[in-house]
Amino acid sequence: MATNTTTYSFQKPTVGGDEDAWGGYLNGNWDKTDDLLDGTTPVTGIDINSGSIDGTPIGAASASTGAFTTLSASSTFTLGGTAVTSTAAELNILDGVTSTTAELNLLDGVTATTAELNYLDITTLGTSEASKAVTADANGDVTLAAELKATSYNESYVSLSGTTPSVDCEAGNVFALSTTGNTTFTFSNPPASGTAFGFMLKLTAGGTHTITYPASVDWAAATAPDAPASGETDVLVFTTVDGGTTWYGALAIDAAG
Repeated sequence: MATNTTTYSFQKPTVGGDEDAWGGYLNGNWDKTDDLLDGTTPVTGIDINSGSIDGTPIGAASASTGAFTTLSASSTFTLGGTAVTSTAAELNILDGVTSTTAELNLLDGVTATTAELNYLDITTLGTSEASKAVTADANGDVTLAAELKATSYNESYVSLSGTTPSVDCEAGNVFALSTTGNTTFTFSNPPASGTAFGFMLKLTAGGTHTITYPASVDWAAATAPDAPASGETDVLVFTTVDGGTTWYGALAIDAAG
C-alpha cells in the first residue's frame, strides 16, 4: 500500500508491491510538482543556505545587492549596521525631496537635537515666532512679533555723490553728501504704507549751491530750510508712514561744528 511524503503528500509506492499502480502515483506526483513550480501550491519549509537568485548570494555572510519589488522586515530593519526606527510615514516625508547628494551631505555631522531643529519650524518666513529661530523672507526682510533687544544697534551708512542723488531706503538709514553743484534729491524704495521709516541726512556744502528736495516732503510752515553755506554741514531727518506719499522733514542741526 502506498504511503505519502510528510510535507507535500507525494505518493510513495510500496517496494515490491502496488503492481500496475506506479503509473498513477508518478502522474499524480508530477502534477503536484507542476503546481509547486507554477505557484498553484505554496512552497513551504525550504531552507536554502547557498546558491544565488538573480546574482544575489543566498545565505551570504557579507552584504550584497539585489533588485526587489517589495522590501519588508518582520522585526528590526538595519541599514549600515544602524537600526532604522523611522515609520513609513516619516520616511515618506522625503518622497519628492529634490536635494542633491552634496546638499544632503551638509547634514553629515550635524549634532542638533530634534528640539533644536524644530526651532526652524515656523509658519511664515520673515515673521518671528516665540521660541523659534528668526528667518528672513524672500526679500531678506524680517518682521518681529515682539520687542527687539540688542546690546548694540548698528545702522547702514551710505555716502552719496553727484547732483541728482537718490536716497534708497533699502540701502541704509544714514546718508551723507558733499555737494558739487546745485543738487536735486529723490527718495526711493520706502516700505509699504503702514510701516514707518526714517533716515538722517548729513549735508555738507562744497560751495554755494541750491538744494531741492522731493515735493512730497512736508516742512514746518511748508518751507524747506536754507541750504548750508559753503563749507558748512547741516543734519536733516526725514520720516514717512505711508509709503513715501508724505515725508516729514526737519532740520536737526544747522551749521554743525
